Amino acid sequence: MIKLENVSYNYKRSPGVVNVNLTVDEGEFVFLIGPTGSGKTTILKLIYMSILPDSGMVMVNKFRSDKIRRRHIPRLRREVGMIFQDYHLLGDRNLFENVALPLHVLGCSRLEIGERVKEVLQAVGLEEKERHYPDELSGGEQQPACIARALVKEPTILLADEPTGNLDPITSFEFIKLLEEINQEGTTVLMASHNYGLIKGRGHRIVEIQDGRLR
Repeated sequence: MIKLENVSYNYKRSPGVVNVNLTVDEGEFVFLIGPTGSGKTTILKLIYMSILPDSGMVMVNKFRSDKIRRRHIPRLRREVGMIFQDYHLLGDRNLFENVALPLHVLGCSRLEIGERVKEVLQAVGLEEKERHYPDELSGGEQQPACIARALVKEPTILLADEPTGNLDPITSFEFIKLLEEINQEGTTVLMASHNYGLIKGRGHRIVEIQDGRLR
């Protein structure tokens, strides 16, 4: 489902990743572990194709980085949900409107948007907060809101970039459990984290990255 072959990417002022080879199978839950600046976010951006490799190839479902045209990247992103550490919720829109935004972009009908948004908000336990604005939500509520926004497209792949970085230990644990439930329903999950203590012993594959290289 996800495959990186000999992938390298460098930023102008800092190294990115070097000769990365990684495969994530359909339905897997994989942790990408490494310290800050090790290349975790770069790998997720390469999979999301917000950046393209300097060398090597990234394949996500039927999309290949060496063949995809820029105008087709939105098609890829219909199949891939992204959860960011810093939420990226729009402050001038309530929770319902934030979660609904990807569906408006896809051109869904108002009826379909209403049904799907309510469904995902219920799945993450925020159905009673749909009219609240981001500044009225706690961090423990904003992160599930980001999950809902990513899930509303019904993606086959869910990417999470340090999603527990701003959460307390108990909320972080609950967040991981929620991702595991989503994975058990068939969604492939790749989560980046620097907190090994949070993820060890959960029975999922762990891939370690150091200085832009997988170990």
